[in-house]
Amino acid sequence: MPSIELDPNLSRYSQRTRGMKASEIRALFAVATRPEIVSLAGGMPYTAALDYAAVDEVTTGVIRDHGPIALQYGSGQGLPALRERLVEVMAAEGVRATGDDLVVTTGGQQALDLIAKLFCDPGDIVLAEGPSYVGALGAFASYEAEVRHVEMDGEGLLPAALEDQLTRLDAEGRRAKFLYTVPNHQNPGGVSLSLERRHEVLAVAQRHDLLVVEDNPYGLLDFKGETRPALRALDPDRVLYVGTLSKIFSPGIRVGWVAAPESIRDKLVQLKEGADLCQSNLTQFIAERWLGTQPWLRQVDEYRRVYRERCEALLTELSAELPAGCSWTDPTGGFFVWLTLPEGLDSGELLAKAISARVAYVPGRGFFADGNGSRHLRLSFCFPQPDEIREGVRRLAEVLHAEVELVRALYGGREQDRGAAGTPLPLHRER
Repeated sequence: MPSIELDPNLSRYSQRTRGMKASEIRALFAVATRPEIVSLAGGMPYTAALDYAAVDEVTTGVIRDHGPIALQYGSGQGLPALRERLVEVMAAEGVRATGDDLVVTTGGQQALDLIAKLFCDPGDIVLAEGPSYVGALGAFASYEAEVRHVEMDGEGLLPAALEDQLTRLDAEGRRAKFLYTVPNHQNPGGVSLSLERRHEVLAVAQRHDLLVVEDNPYGLLDFKGETRPALRALDPDRVLYVGTLSKIFSPGIRVGWVAAPESIRDKLVQLKEGADLCQSNLTQFIAERWLGTQPWLRQVDEYRRVYRERCEALLTELSAELPAGCSWTDPTGGFFVWLTLPEGLDSGELLAKAISARVAYVPGRGFFADGNGSRHLRLSFCFPQPDEIREGVRRLAEVLHAEVELVRALYGGREQDRGAAGTPLPLHRER
């Protein structure tokens, strides 16, 4: 019997690293990037839609005009001129802020990490939508927070479910550190929080003195060009706003930010300086010049057109090809569709068969902190071409049809006997 090789440094690691595990999405990358695989897994922006002549002009201009400064250290809070430009980005969704309110971060992910580091001690409670963004769950887990999920439906987070969770915590003598939410074109659900519910969620938060972390990567990527009032616009004193240029410009630029009250902002700057001293001055100068000299909203329009076309290709093919019992969200924008499988099917167990059929997706369990989500999976439409998306759905449909028949043969129509936990998120389309 072969011996099990243990990590020789295991005893040296900090306690908080013991529960760390690889992201299911990152673990898929090595397989999903193979040329024969149609990947409906990763949420990579379609950066080929950028105006590269403009990107070249901007980058060249930064080196020409600001080279010595752009290649130098910067401040922990971020380049002042860039922060003023980011205020303009927020204003496009009705959020009032000043440059002093912002801390520039290495993408939105670092913002979430710094927020978790600032607020979470081991065992603290964080509330988050179920399902929720896997990167946020990873950040909270790295500081040993306990995530409790709040149910969603087609209009986003349920205010009554949030109230219930907070009431239960009060009964336990415990308190949530904050609510984490992606209110616009949610990752992975694709749904958006309705205007009425935005007010209701904030009313619940006010009654329970609950801090809200609003993560808004996709707000400007509405397929109809509509914008919804940000939670921070409705209650700036209670809401920390996390933004990023990854989805409306480029993820490679690695520019995100947090808008926060002064006391929290100062703490975030200190944590930022401890993490990496400062943001890259070069990418900040590029981002500032892009926003200041280019028609960046026109570029957002082009992204929106690309994603709308690809989403329509995905939804049309799902309706045509998937077996009865499947249902899925009808996204308002963004990158993702959340798919529910027929009774008895497990998206994690099916992944190997899907890969063999040359299509990849992300199993639903990765979007829950409590082991839920086995009947669900996330499909991403942002990166593949429409024809690739259609072919990927056909490959996935073949796997699902075969599995449905297998389950029926094994369980004689009693698919529920196999069991598969899931989320109550009601879905807009069904076969």
